Amino acid sequence: MTDTPSTSPTGRSFEELDALSTEELREQAFAVARKHRDVRFFWSVLRHLPNADEAEVLDGAPNSVGPTVDEAVALWREMTGHGYQESAPLLRAAFIDYLMKHPG
Repeated sequence: MTDTPSTSPTGRSFEELDALSTEELREQAFAVARKHRDVRFFWSVLRHLPNADEAEVLDGAPNSVGPTVDEAVALWREMTGHGYQESAPLLRAAFIDYLMKHPG
């Protein structure tokens, strides 16, 4: 019996994705979610950020949610001067799970 990386239906292994930085995972997951207009994914990510209460004021129009979320995340990171802090492990897991389940 050989150890082979677990490959998802999208052809990407957990090991391959786990080797990426959190920011690379975010960029790829956001690109896939924008392509599929997956608003639910964006909101699930925002709920895990430290300033999640402020996300309620974002425009939820399907054609603008991707750029709006990207801008909100970038603004939050710039204003706090931090990365994902204590949310990083949870967000990494969410990004990897999303990328393994959804084809690009």
